[in-house]
This record gives sequence, structure tokens and C-alpha cells, in this order.
Amino acid sequence: MALPVSTGKINSVSVIIDDVLWNGEVGDVLRKKLAAPVDGLQEEEPLFTLNQYSPKIFNSNVRLARNIVVISKAAHPEFKHVMDKYAVPQNIFYISGHNWNEIIETIELHSPTLTGSINYSEIIENQKATAKALFNDQKIRQKFNITVQIPEDFSYALLKHKFAWLKKDIPSGNSSLLIYQVPLSSFKKGSIVDNVIRIRDSIGKKYIHGMLDKSSMQTEESYYPYISKTRIDDKPAFEMRGTWELQNNFMNGPFLNYVIKDSPNRRYIIVEGFVYNPSSTKRDMIFELESIIKSTQFLKPKKNEAKIRNKAI
Repeated sequence: MALPVSTGKINSVSVIIDDVLWNGEVGDVLRKKLAAPVDGLQEEEPLFTLNQYSPKIFNSNVRLARNIVVISKAAHPEFKHVMDKYAVPQNIFYISGHNWNEIIETIELHSPTLTGSINYSEIIENQKATAKALFNDQKIRQKFNITVQIPEDFSYALLKHKFAWLKKDIPSGNSSLLIYQVPLSSFKKGSIVDNVIRIRDSIGKKYIHGMLDKSSMQTEESYYPYISKTRIDDKPAFEMRGTWELQNNFMNGPFLNYVIKDSPNRRYIIVEGFVYNPSSTKRDMIFELESIIKSTQFLKPKKNEAKIRNKAI
């Protein structure tokens, strides 16, 4: 018999835990790890939305949730990850210990695996939803020799030789996706952060302008960006999260920038998402952009095809 489809909003986690533990130190540690502020947002928004339930009702529809964390007391500390037990897709994490301290230690020890596994599966889930109605990325394939799974509600705002700006409007603002390339030689001596900021600010000055005062988008200096190493389509990349602003303007918001090293073609492909949504939360909008960018795949060059030119844009 096939399992039912799991339920739950993107980035939501059901926590099965006794009220006493939830309202004490164990709950505090869980919230610290699972509801930590998302890097790069001006206002604090939690990594995951937590919903607490008593163990007494775990045999109801609660167990159909896509992400479940079960906290309990046991003779020995344990961390166990079970997939697709009651529904598909599903992650259930069992965390136990003999007392509060053992449970807390187990959470602390395995929190990177816990948060990383949930984030990864939520990215996959979002990409599956996007794949049902995709934007035609043929021009992106032709310009950059890559493919990106972009939702159909995005459209081109600007298209140049080696630059693409796609945008999705919503009632309270918009989401944007930038794709461009620069030669490997564009990165000079100095920190990765300084290089990425210099390049993205030059792109903002050239292409991303305010409507009234002709100001351009730049990296906001008062918020130092977060940067980390990652991989996109098995290529080395840097992820940067920070805040953008329009010069001499009140418009600003979060951005997510990926610099992907494409050594065979002696270039960096840079894919960036940024959000303008002043009257509402931004976590899920940035997460959608993250899932889009992480779908990037490099196409194999066709036979007898000339190598991609690496001119500065």
C-alpha cells in the first residue's frame, strides 16, 4: 500500500515533545538551533517555523508532516534519522537521552546534520514544485551554456550580451534573479568578500538603477555579508548573503549571491537573487531564490563548438 503524500508548508517542522521539556532548557536549545535567525536578513526571521505537539497526539495527522523531530527520554542518548516512515517525502528525527543534559548534548552534537538535512530536503521539495511550471530558459542556455529551473512567473527585465535579469512581481514587492559571467582574472588579490562586493557593485552601477534619481544598487556597507564555501553542480562556489541598497534612496533588501568557478571555460558564473518586499517577511522569498540558483547545471559543449568567450560584461 502506497504511503500518503506528506503535508506542511515549506520550512516548517513539527516538534513532538512533552510540554515540560518544550518550556524548559531542551526547548530553548531546539529553538536556538532550528529557529536561529536566517543570515543576511535585516530583521530576524527563523530558519524554520516550529510547531510543537504533545506525544499523545503523534498517532494523528501530525505524523503526516514532512519534517518531524521527536524528543523523548530513554536509557541511552540517541540520534536517528528515518525517512518516509508515515508519508512521502518525510524526515523524522528521533532524539533521546537519559535526562535533560543528555538530550541537550545530543541536540548540540547533531544539530548541523539536523538543520542541513531539513534544508536540503526542502530545497528538493521546492524544486519539484517549480518543475511543474517552468520558465523557458533557452536564452540563458545559449548565452551561458547553463540551465536553471526558474518558475514560469518570472520574466526578463533586461537581457544583454553576457547578462540576464529576471524578475517576479508580487503585490508588496518583487524578486529578482541575475545571471552573468566574468573571467577568472576578474578576481584580484584580497579577500573573496571584497572581490565579490566589487564585482556585484559594478554590475549594479551598470544595470540596476532606481526609477527616479538614477541611483544604482550597491552592497550595503553597514551589514557585513556572510560568506561560505559550497558546490553548485559539483563545481566549487562561494555563497554570500547580505543586504543591498539603492544609493541615496530608501529601497533595500536581502541578496543571495553564488560565484561558481567554471575552470574549463576560464570564467566565473555568478547567479544572484535579491528581494524587495518592505512590508512583509522575506525568508521564503530568499529561500525560493536559493532553490532556483541551486538547480543550476552546466551543459556539455556541443562538438566543434567554440569555447565560451570570457569577455568582461
